[in-house]
Amino acid sequence: MRRLAVGILAHVDAGKTTLSEALLYRTGCLRRLGRVDHGDAFLDTAPLERERGITIFSKQAVLPLGETELTLLDTPGHVDFSAEMERTLRVLDCAILVISGTDGVQGHTRTLWRLLEQYGVPTFVFINKMDLPGADRAGLLAGLKRRLGDGCTDFGAEGAALLENVAVCDEAALERYLEAGTLSDGEVAGLVGARKLFPCYFGSALRLEGVDALLEGLERYGPRPDYPPEFGARVYKISRDAQGGRLTHLKVTGGRLRVKDLLTNRRADLGEEQIWEEKADQIRIYSGERYRAVEEVPAGTVCAVTGLSRTYPGEGLGWERAPEPPALEPVLTYQVLLPPGCDPHTALLKLRELQEEDPQLHIVWNEPLREIHIQLMGEVQLEVLRVLIAQRFGLEVGFDAGSIVYRETIAAPVEGVGHFEPLRHYAEVHLLLEPGPRGSGLQFFSSCGEDMLDRNWQRLILTHLAERSHPGVLTGSPVTDLRITLVAGRAHVKHTEGGDFRQATYRAVRQGLMQAESILLEPWYEFRLELPAEHVGRALSDLQRMTGEVSPPETEGEETVLTGVAPVACLRDYAREVAAYTRGRGRLFCTLRGYAPCHNQAEVVAALGYDSLRDTENPADSVFCAHGAGFTVKWDQVRKYMHVDSGLCLEKAEEAEAPPASRRAPAGYAHSLEQDKELQAIFERTYGPVKRRDFQPQARPPRRETEEAGEKRSIRPPDLGPEYLLVDGYNIIFAWEDLKAVARDSLDAARQLLMDLLSNYQGFRKCEVILVFDAYKVPRNTGEVVRYHNIYVVYTREAETADAYIEKATYEIGKKHRVRVATSDGAEQLIILGHGALRLSASAFRAELERTGGEIQAILERNNCRVRSQPVKAALDRAGEARRREREEGS
Repeated sequence: MRRLAVGILAHVDAGKTTLSEALLYRTGCLRRLGRVDHGDAFLDTAPLERERGITIFSKQAVLPLGETELTLLDTPGHVDFSAEMERTLRVLDCAILVISGTDGVQGHTRTLWRLLEQYGVPTFVFINKMDLPGADRAGLLAGLKRRLGDGCTDFGAEGAALLENVAVCDEAALERYLEAGTLSDGEVAGLVGARKLFPCYFGSALRLEGVDALLEGLERYGPRPDYPPEFGARVYKISRDAQGGRLTHLKVTGGRLRVKDLLTNRRADLGEEQIWEEKADQIRIYSGERYRAVEEVPAGTVCAVTGLSRTYPGEGLGWERAPEPPALEPVLTYQVLLPPGCDPHTALLKLRELQEEDPQLHIVWNEPLREIHIQLMGEVQLEVLRVLIAQRFGLEVGFDAGSIVYRETIAAPVEGVGHFEPLRHYAEVHLLLEPGPRGSGLQFFSSCGEDMLDRNWQRLILTHLAERSHPGVLTGSPVTDLRITLVAGRAHVKHTEGGDFRQATYRAVRQGLMQAESILLEPWYEFRLELPAEHVGRALSDLQRMTGEVSPPETEGEETVLTGVAPVACLRDYAREVAAYTRGRGRLFCTLRGYAPCHNQAEVVAALGYDSLRDTENPADSVFCAHGAGFTVKWDQVRKYMHVDSGLCLEKAEEAEAPPASRRAPAGYAHSLEQDKELQAIFERTYGPVKRRDFQPQARPPRRETEEAGEKRSIRPPDLGPEYLLVDGYNIIFAWEDLKAVARDSLDAARQLLMDLLSNYQGFRKCEVILVFDAYKVPRNTGEVVRYHNIYVVYTREAETADAYIEKATYEIGKKHRVRVATSDGAEQLIILGHGALRLSASAFRAELERTGGEIQAILERNNCRVRSQPVKAALDRAGEARRREREEGS
């Protein structure tokens, strides 16, 4: 029997739980349809879920579907519980994305789509609530294609029309369709599995419309997983049953799992203290609140296992690899306010149970202040957590106003060194810290040779780097987006212990951060603001004040939609403000975009008041030993005491340009004259006497007759014709602040301004100007060259970037003409320099353009007459002078 794990995802209020009920009802699992608003939905089992009418915890149900056993995993739809949803994605064979027919694709829908793409989950789309007024099938499908992808295809069509729409999603499928006139279910399923095709079904879950078609599509076009014989499993959830027993929810991804099997997390990259081995006491197949115990489950089964105490969500067992870090992280932090008389350590142990179930629920213990802090996704999660703590532990806790979870990174590479050598201990570590791309997190590598440091010590250092978060030096916030490489180290044969390298590693990281230029990062939201047109001015003013970036307003019906990005700190309470000034008619949707440089770094650093030198828990100084006693060396002096030289030189040397005609002087020879004579004597005994030909006069070439006659000859420079200037259009637009500001409102206007500027420049400089714009993403575009006044404007063809066009043109034109290229793309500058062209950065080109404009203005001022001309008066004066001369001659 084929087993399929299907997740159901949606933006909140799209009808996800209602669709789950409909699927259970149509497959015979339910006798009566439950409803969210009635509080009797089959999968919303927790009292909190029934009370609030939202899904908070992921649930599972088993559905029979022909020859397929379908395990339905219902996930939370609210953005505050996205971490629970993301963990479920790791075990899905395919997903159903539910979209409201009255709202279309919303902000959180885009986040879900990106996560599905990141985890490579084949996706079916169900457009719900089509029975409500305002649901336009054709408009919704066009919106899906525009915002999610061209692979979104309406499977409500039949026969040849459906197959034609399916075939155009893939070239190979189109060729097979044109040859055979049809496509098999297996071929369609292959396109779905490769995420080239996304079947779309329209209906109403409440009225059971379109539900049967969706079930048929899952059976016909769902993936057919192939599992290896070796055992493997992926943990996606930790929970507790009614008796408090710990449940590990997992999917078997290979082999079979039997009761009393010995499970382990053993991997080569784990130390012995991190490895565990435990037995599976019981295997449960859950469906809603009920479950059945089984003795054995095959691959593809989603089940819960008791008896495992050290598992965590995301962990891989058997052949499964280590988990990837989650894409969504909490951005708000709150202090937990305990009731009077409650011991904070006891409360901390209880709260750790919640963190075990939800790893993204970061519990932080501040030892100096004896405070518990908790990190969350949003305020709805905060309210749910307060009730959950009261129900499970009987604690009536409160929370403070909360603040933002900041991160730190560095601006440039730096070497950090750490040495730990109290008496009878020894370890030294050298680390290269380099800034990584945004969102890359922490990455650890080793380039240290085993002749310097044994492999087991290198692994231990990498383990210590990964075992904890490392606080920054600006605010004490964790560092991120760093690539840390072990470049050198030393151990002692007798005195080194494992804990020594932990101390040296932590101190090396800290010492490197103290040297580096640190950057404070804050979380940013992608927002979608829907409001009446009369309030757009107020909204734009607010968003500009928040240092947000806003796209041009769009009109949808009677509403105006603003989209863009802004700091979480600014948008945090803006939803209430929007509801107030629009009188409930405005709606703000926010999804986490990621971390970016803080918009008010100096203010935040001053407000938090963190002093890195007073942080005794994270020292940057090193410990050395002399005369039988250890002593501390400050972080800025520690390099002088180090025992190992890594060989790194990160200081940038100034490049001095040598004159073109000068030759490089040979290196000095340091040997003495006696040594030179001795070497010469040995050489002559072996090879014979040395003849000094280097100093003999060169034979003069024969003179020509013209030279003998005294005629002078001149060297004529080659005729290279006109100079060519190639301009990377979009690179220049987004490098110049004024054009970039115009492009935010209208890209066409920015292009027009740049073309006018270049036309004036060409008219004065008399060079050939070619302005190149990218059009490589326009389907079936064949490219276009337009003559605009006195310059050429090029729009590249499909799949050809402006960089590629400029490189090719530079190579061809540079054979006969002098070529300059205006761009700030570093890679492109290197390539065109290799083709013999001259590179011109965006800032230098801007200065040249302004200088040309000034010269044009000066010429115009010189040519314009400063005294107003009076042509009539001048003509009368000339006529009077002529008459006067005539009278004088007549007299």
